[in-house]
Amino acid sequence: MRILIAEDDAPLAGFLRKGLEAEHYAVDVASDGELARDLATEYDYDVVVLDLNLPKRDGVAVLRDVRSVKETMPILVLTSRSRLEDRVTTLDQGADDYLTKPFSFAELSARVRALLRRGKLPQQTTLQVEDLVLDRVERSVERGGKRIDLTSKEFSLLEYLMRNAGRCITRAMIIEHVWNVSFDTTTNVVDVYINYLRKKVDENAPRKLIQTVRGSGYVIATNTAGGHA
Repeated sequence: MRILIAEDDAPLAGFLRKGLEAEHYAVDVASDGELARDLATEYDYDVVVLDLNLPKRDGVAVLRDVRSVKETMPILVLTSRSRLEDRVTTLDQGADDYLTKPFSFAELSARVRALLRRGKLPQQTTLQVEDLVLDRVERSVERGGKRIDLTSKEFSLLEYLMRNAGRCITRAMIIEHVWNVSFDTTTNVVDVYINYLRKKVDENAPRKLIQTVRGSGYVIATNTAGGHA
């Protein structure tokens, strides 16, 4: 799942990004209101964490802009404005939740999970291919009822493959969506992480789900999908 952090305090934004990525979220950061507005209106984020005191465009204005385009995108306001009037105004403008600074990261993480549960349908929060089940909110993976422990990048890679089950995904697509960088033809990082996943997901399973499409990329194979192990 992808989260946008709109925060102009660079150390705080870095702290939030590191903490959320450790919980397996893909995270983008916008350091001003104009960039936050452009990203949130152009892309589909699962949650936006929005500071109100942003340069170039105030957070309340960003909230109004986003709500005019994305009526249901979950937005958590994280701000130093603690007055009741600010809280009421922001919630009336369309914020889903309001958390004041200073804050506990554990509480912020719990509020993000609560927004994810409210904002998505059950079939969107849980991905399943045969006996492999990935819970996008709880950040858990099971196969045949047995839990599989994955690193943050392994989880993001598996989630991307499962969201596109039965469809061949190229290495370039994986790099851009999971690592958020342009594809470097000299890197083998995708192949390395695919091997990591295979050892955890497929090694002791009766059927291999992660398959190679020669000359193209990889696919999570459904019963009707072709591919080569």
